[in-house]
Amino acid sequence: AGGHVISAAAGPGPARRRAGSAMSLREPSPGGAVEAGEDAAVALAELDGPDPCLSLLPWDRFSAWLHCVCVVGFDLELGQAVEVIYPPHTKLTDKEKTNICYLSFPDSNSGCLGDTQFCFRFRRSPGRKVSLCCFLDQLDRDVPVYLKKDPAYYYGYVYFRQVRDKSLKRGYFQKSLVLISKLPYVHLFHTMLKQIAPEYFEKSEAFLEAVCSDVDRWPPPVPGKILHLPIMGIIIKLQIPTYRDKPGTTPVVQDVHQADAQISMPLPTVHEVNLFRCFCPVFFHVQMLWELVLLGEPLVVMAPSPSESSETVLALVSCISPLKYCSDFRPYFTIHDSEFKEYTTRTQAPPSVILGVTNPFFAKTLQHWPHIIRIGDIKLPGDVPKQVKVKKLKNLKTLDSKPGVYTSYKPYLNKDEEIVKQLQKGVQKKRPMEAQSVILRRYFLELTESFIIPLERYVASLMPLQKCISPWKSPPQLRQFSQDDFMKTLEKAGPQLTSGLKGDWIGLYRHFLRSPNFDGWFRSRQKEMTQKLEALHLEALCNENLVFWSQKHTEVETVDLILKLKNKLLQADREHLPVKNDTLKKLEMHINDIIQALPDDLQDILLKTGTT
Repeated sequence: AGGHVISAAAGPGPARRRAGSAMSLREPSPGGAVEAGEDAAVALAELDGPDPCLSLLPWDRFSAWLHCVCVVGFDLELGQAVEVIYPPHTKLTDKEKTNICYLSFPDSNSGCLGDTQFCFRFRRSPGRKVSLCCFLDQLDRDVPVYLKKDPAYYYGYVYFRQVRDKSLKRGYFQKSLVLISKLPYVHLFHTMLKQIAPEYFEKSEAFLEAVCSDVDRWPPPVPGKILHLPIMGIIIKLQIPTYRDKPGTTPVVQDVHQADAQISMPLPTVHEVNLFRCFCPVFFHVQMLWELVLLGEPLVVMAPSPSESSETVLALVSCISPLKYCSDFRPYFTIHDSEFKEYTTRTQAPPSVILGVTNPFFAKTLQHWPHIIRIGDIKLPGDVPKQVKVKKLKNLKTLDSKPGVYTSYKPYLNKDEEIVKQLQKGVQKKRPMEAQSVILRRYFLELTESFIIPLERYVASLMPLQKCISPWKSPPQLRQFSQDDFMKTLEKAGPQLTSGLKGDWIGLYRHFLRSPNFDGWFRSRQKEMTQKLEALHLEALCNENLVFWSQKHTEVETVDLILKLKNKLLQADREHLPVKNDTLKKLEMHINDIIQALPDDLQDILLKTGTT
């Protein structure tokens, strides 16, 4: 019987590129790092061959994609309760179960009749061991920084059904099927739920077991490779983006003709939401919202349902892509959340977090927050939306307040009227929402790149010159980041080279340098550059005649060198340094040659010795 093929290519829609910016936001890709990443991908890709790797245990493949699948129902005595967890051996703490229970149902005021899909994010309990094979986690290195897993959080992808049922005491059937995962692939998991949830509500547990067995046959989530994921007679076909992809491009998944004439149903992405649909109620203020997200300002999205709150929060987080949003964000947040007190206290300033809420109670609880986005039902209007003014916070009394942005924030940059006109024109001409999203995504991408390129350029200048690297000394340190020195570079090499927007760019940079997003970005860059220095130091060692050196030094000094070199090799493997395999092999040969030149008794000891 012919099934369906659902194709998904990940990454933003096609975008016009500015000269010189293609490499600006990508993680450095020295030959060795690429080689190492590809080796890992090839090795892991072989797992879906006819002879699977024996080290993979049952549920290891499942764990590469999902932590577990939960069914949450409503009990008249207990309230919301987890009825089923699959696989049965999955470990969830009581706190995690409580969070899943409350986050899997819309607030009662949402009035979500029928089927509703949304997602949430919650903290993992600390001190838990990672069950997944560590080598599968290495795949995380090859995805773009904004798609990397955060080990401290889980995502919950929900399919909630509420229908009238006179046979039940409450008069309603209420149940959620929830996928718990560390992966932020919202579009993939929502698509998967759409295929399996309706059938699950009819067939119950045996069907759920079959679904999980299918997932346990999936290949590992290797970035850059076209993956075929069978799920209950359907094949989802997708490609996860890699950090080497040019920002703003979409890998095209070709439909290969199937022998059994499977139907192709192409999907555009694994992780993106429909940007224009989310920003439509407030699109006059997209540039201001971009600034607020970039600066890590506390933001609340007040929406009528979890679908709209979760999509809007995810859209906000993605608007500074390919920069990673480094603060916490909760696509759907309730008064029962374990962080409710922490995030709503008035004894300290609101934290750097984006919350999506639907309960009217939050209009009062969070009215001291500096920036509130109020959205109505997300629909694409047939006519041009009216200009929604920025409103003062004191006007926000209840969740029934009119849609708009409630803040006293004054943007640093002058408003870009061009993007508003372009989107308005699209609404008038009934341009497809997907095309509007592509325009908006490209606008955000170019704005982010214009902002970050000067920082990239300055940070690259902190790298010591290659001639400063000596094989006989420790690798040199990076120069310190100086805010004053960076600001001086902006006059000649600032954002004006790639953006026509005027305004207080200097003020925006000063604010950004105090934000969690800068801290996260700079730490990531520091780590990459330090690893690059370690890699260059290794190469410098390889180019020396180490045997000749050892002949001119004492046995004690030679043994010390061997142990240090062995530690260097271990470090290269442990930290995945961007070193070519040839360099590592050459260093191993050097070590063996030095050992061979030593007396036999020392050779025996050193060949058995790993490291100190």
